[in-house]
Amino acid sequence: MTSDLKEAHEIQLWRRRRLLESGFSQEVVAQLAADARYDLHALIELTERGCPPDLAVRIMAPLDEAAA
Repeated sequence: MTSDLKEAHEIQLWRRRRLLESGFSQEVVAQLAADARYDLHALIELTERGCPPDLAVRIMAPLDEAAA
């Protein structure tokens, strides 16, 4: 595994851990951890303010997805 691939894998694992710790479901975490278009910090901040995780994902969905 090249260093770039290893780093990308480690970042994805870190994103998964953080999302799981914040109450996101396994299914959603699998999608979000691999998609850098989602702002992880903004998602977590929304949930910390009381926003349900599923709604936070809808709010933070990339614009190209929202238009589809």
